[in-house]
Amino acid sequence: MLPPTTFAARRAALADALSAGLVVLLGNDEAPMNYAANLYPFRQDGSFLYYTGLDAPALALTLDAETGEATLFGRDATMEDRVWDGERPSLAERAASAGIEKTAPPEALAEAVGRARRQGRPVHVLPPYRAEGRLRLADLLGVAPAAVEGSVALIDAVIAQRLVKTDAEVAEIERALGIAAEMHTTAMRMAQPGVTEFEVAASMEAVAARHGSFPSFPSIVTARGEVPHHHASTYALEAGDLLLHDAGAVAPGTLYCADLTRVSPVGGAFSDRQRAIYDVVLAAQVGAIEACAPGVSFRDVHFGAARTIAAGLRDLGLLKGDVDAIVEAGAHALFFHHGLGHAMGLDVHDLEGLGEDRVGYVGEAERSTQFGTGYLRFARALRPGHVMTVEPGVYFNAALIAMWKDEGRFAEHVDYDEAERWVGFGGVRIEDDVLITESGHRVLGPDLPKQPDEVEAVVRSGA
Repeated sequence: MLPPTTFAARRAALADALSAGLVVLLGNDEAPMNYAANLYPFRQDGSFLYYTGLDAPALALTLDAETGEATLFGRDATMEDRVWDGERPSLAERAASAGIEKTAPPEALAEAVGRARRQGRPVHVLPPYRAEGRLRLADLLGVAPAAVEGSVALIDAVIAQRLVKTDAEVAEIERALGIAAEMHTTAMRMAQPGVTEFEVAASMEAVAARHGSFPSFPSIVTARGEVPHHHASTYALEAGDLLLHDAGAVAPGTLYCADLTRVSPVGGAFSDRQRAIYDVVLAAQVGAIEACAPGVSFRDVHFGAARTIAAGLRDLGLLKGDVDAIVEAGAHALFFHHGLGHAMGLDVHDLEGLGEDRVGYVGEAERSTQFGTGYLRFARALRPGHVMTVEPGVYFNAALIAMWKDEGRFAEHVDYDEAERWVGFGGVRIEDDVLITESGHRVLGPDLPKQPDEVEAVVRSGA
């Protein structure tokens, strides 16, 4: 766990950035699956975690931006809670662990907000992403649920603070990456004929559980790699398949996230065609990582990866013409549909609950409407302390290829007859988490194999 002084310093910096008003941060509540007593695993709000470190439901925080005074709102455990769920820290103990001196019961929050409003003080809230949060904020602010809006000043202050990771935060991300790397080497060893996708996913998540962790997002484990978010199924792997595994873990206690992707040849050997595509993606990923440095636009890094992919696919006969013209037109997005990566931290897509454009674009770039480039989540200049995923990919999606061919889209740049011969190939994505440093960058976490010979060797070790 991080020390109480860390959270106190974060709140002080936030108060200084705002200078006036009352900040109200709601922690998340328990969420029922299908009836009130059957709950989803609890996941705390990332910003509430950042300013308190408290991973428990039904809590709220106020921060007076003028005095710096923080108050934690919540309730001590009842005897019924203690009988069914066991002992838990008192509200005062939770507050002390976050460096907070003042506590109050939940019902006192409405009075605190009402007093600020009567005094004409700004009440700063973050945009809600859960319905119950929206309803609660509506009650506190005295507006209709649809009228609840986040404070732009608070949103921008939180983004500016959370995007830049301290050494302690980077260490926590690397703890998560140590677990995630073990999850992926497990998947590599299990990439054998007859093993189901579910079995691989279960074994990966068991690794996290053994470390007191859990997945940072629902794991993507599939031989249908051409569908970037395809999850595991009962499909039994066959020799010659490509198994794509995109998964991460959280650091126990602090919940900082990891996010890695690798592709394993089922049975232990890439075919010539598989290796050709793998090499294109690997070249794009390595080149993109090398381009990461302070002051460099992440959009430019993305387009560098896109040009590498376009050149590689042109050499394989899938694309044709000038590489810059291919990328400018957006023809490469038939095979590379998404953006290069996203920010990482307490959320696996860090801060996107506050608005993806405000995190990745505001004040520095305009979001493209072009297919493919429009999915780039982060286009701003990189700064020391940013942690980014770098994850280019190549996919052969039958439906997209057929649609673009029928429309005659980019016929001057795409050889559709050749593209159709690759349908059924699947997809390749390679992902690492990268810290931007004062002098350049550093790939975080252990050295997870990604050179094709290394990946093949790990897969064969599980046979």
